[in-house]
Amino acid sequence: MSGMVDLVEFELNGERYAMDIHLAREIVEMMPITPIPRAPSYITGVINLRGEITSIINVNNLLRITQNDGVENKKIIVLMSDAAGGSNVGIIVDDVHSVIQVSDTDIEQMGEGITSDISNFVKGIIKVGTNGGGKERNLVIWIDMVKVLRDLINQQQI
Repeated sequence: MSGMVDLVEFELNGERYAMDIHLAREIVEMMPITPIPRAPSYITGVINLRGEITSIINVNNLLRITQNDGVENKKIIVLMSDAAGGSNVGIIVDDVHSVIQVSDTDIEQMGEGITSDISNFVKGIIKVGTNGGGKERNLVIWIDMVKVLRDLINQQQI
């Protein structure tokens, strides 16, 4: 029997992405964000989330994904502090679809020949939907959020 993986499925610019569920502390509605002067382009600013200052990262800028400014009800996925090196961090997404459970057999690993910057941060491509009826299955890109954040932390220390 194959293993199962629990993921949070979210949307960025009309495309579907996912991250490990154990990295997500909570999902909150978009709220006013206080910008930080001279911050890198991927840092939108900070919020006060129940008395905790939480840094907000624009994942679109970080992963070089075109941003869809027409989305009205964006969400913030607040990450577990362990995933962000002990910091309070949230990421802005266009929408959160669901928590999905995926079988290992529905996950394709990235090929060695892929040279894109994002391929370093992709755990795999997930095939979701139905197999039967000749219908194409939807694809979800599984982001390795721990690697993304670790890379950010390492860049800041240089």
